[in-house]
Amino acid sequence: MFKVVKIRLYPNTEQKQSLEQSFGNCRWLWNHCLNWMNQTYIETGKGLSGYEVKKLIPQLKKEYEWLSLAYSACLQQVCLNLGVAFNNFFERRAKYPRFKSKHGKQSIQYPQNVKLFDNYLKIPKIGDVKAVIHRPIEGKIKTVTISKNGCGQYFASVLFDDGKKRTEPSTEGKAVGIDVGLTHFAITSDGSKFDNPKFLNKHEKNLKRKQQQLSRRQKGSNNRNKARKKVARIHRKITNSREDFLHKLSRRIVNENQVIVTENLNVKGMMKNHCLAKAIGQVGWGMFMTMLKYKAENDGKTYVEVDRFFPTSKTCHVCLNQVRSLPLDVRHWTCKNCQTTHDRDVNAAINLRNEGLRILTCGTRDKAYCPDVRRGRGGRKKSTTPLSVG
Repeated sequence: MFKVVKIRLYPNTEQKQSLEQSFGNCRWLWNHCLNWMNQTYIETGKGLSGYEVKKLIPQLKKEYEWLSLAYSACLQQVCLNLGVAFNNFFERRAKYPRFKSKHGKQSIQYPQNVKLFDNYLKIPKIGDVKAVIHRPIEGKIKTVTISKNGCGQYFASVLFDDGKKRTEPSTEGKAVGIDVGLTHFAITSDGSKFDNPKFLNKHEKNLKRKQQQLSRRQKGSNNRNKARKKVARIHRKITNSREDFLHKLSRRIVNENQVIVTENLNVKGMMKNHCLAKAIGQVGWGMFMTMLKYKAENDGKTYVEVDRFFPTSKTCHVCLNQVRSLPLDVRHWTCKNCQTTHDRDVNAAINLRNEGLRILTCGTRDKAYCPDVRRGRGGRKKSTTPLSVG
């Protein structure tokens, strides 16, 4: 089973210069090859694969001698990653590949010849880089990605194969449904509510002040670079706090339950609501779902996602009666059929759990198919084709 451990690196001054050179060479090669692929498509109408672009490296090394300062395997991996980026674009998994900038996050990938020791990492053409290895890495190392964030911190993401088989998922045990929100970050079907920490609001004043200082600095100056790092440190602190909260909460939920049911949210579409975009952007729903999924799979537990159009809030979990309209400001409502008073969020979590168990029991996600009925006010659409009896 493949696993990834991210460790902190502490390179010295010479090693930082070598890493910066490698970052720059790989970034330049990416931009050069991307431009070449664009021009080739404009002129011939045909694209190029990553393997075809990789053949250009020996010729470029003769024209640009400084390109040989970077490890050859890293340069080859850049071309292969560019080919993968285009494949993801054509299969609609990602946007069109963009040119890389020297500002912000930098990264290079080593597919081989990186050795790991107790307190340092041996990297080709860089040397022995001091590292803090907080978790055991046992198995065959596949790739190592060296990255640098906006604050100037260096990390190494080690992908390795531990040789163990993935545990088969089981459904025997406690099941829980999780509904996410803004006032409360997560609400479970057993009635537990976890508050939204809102880490961005805690650092908003300081972030505003640092961004104002950045905007007043002259572009291209050293003072502007220093101000940019100050802004990056605040964003990094917010990110660390959010990730720490999400890791702890997801680990707690996975440890206490065997079946975890969530909702398949369209976060990208919800961000188009300008009134709630800021609040949705800082809460981290997508990252939370990802953590729940991979932790449940690693522990042999079952993770299920319910369709986003399933009416979890509008349906009474006692008698399954569904109300026609339920505005967001209504947090408690009473079912007219069975007279049960519901907490909106807890009722949604219970319905998620029940629907997830139904999917696992029936083994299908299919619903009643009625093509001439649409959601919303329209009701039944007018049929444009005659009905036939056969």
